[in-house]
Amino acid sequence: MTSPSIVTDYKELIKGDKLVLRGLKFHGYHGVKQEERKLGQKFLIDVDAWMDLRAAGISDHLADTISYTAIYAIVKEVVEGPSQNLLESVAQLIASRTLAKYPQVSAVRVQVGKPHVAVYGPVDYLGVEILRYRSADA
Repeated sequence: MTSPSIVTDYKELIKGDKLVLRGLKFHGYHGVKQEERKLGQKFLIDVDAWMDLRAAGISDHLADTISYTAIYAIVKEVVEGPSQNLLESVAQLIASRTLAKYPQVSAVRVQVGKPHVAVYGPVDYLGVEILRYRSADA
């Protein structure tokens, strides 16, 4: 079980500055059903990456931050890459690769949505959202 002080520290990690990527659209082949894996479908992705943006704000240099296109490339590689059964796995791959590649990111939120799902009623999309923190071990 996590101690209260660690939980408080984690809550502090997701306050403040973050990079924001919204409405990323890709065609991928994820799902449990065979037709999803064969025909593919559209996926909608949102990503928040918490990090201190102060240095970039002061210097106005890209070297002091992470390019949006670098995180976009991670998302594209995962969503257009090998099939996963679950949206949870797609989101986890995006989060873990972002945290592994960018040590300055303290936490990452990933939302993965499927706009075309077999449900009886109108929906914009159904999906998952995960929030992952850099572990003390990382």
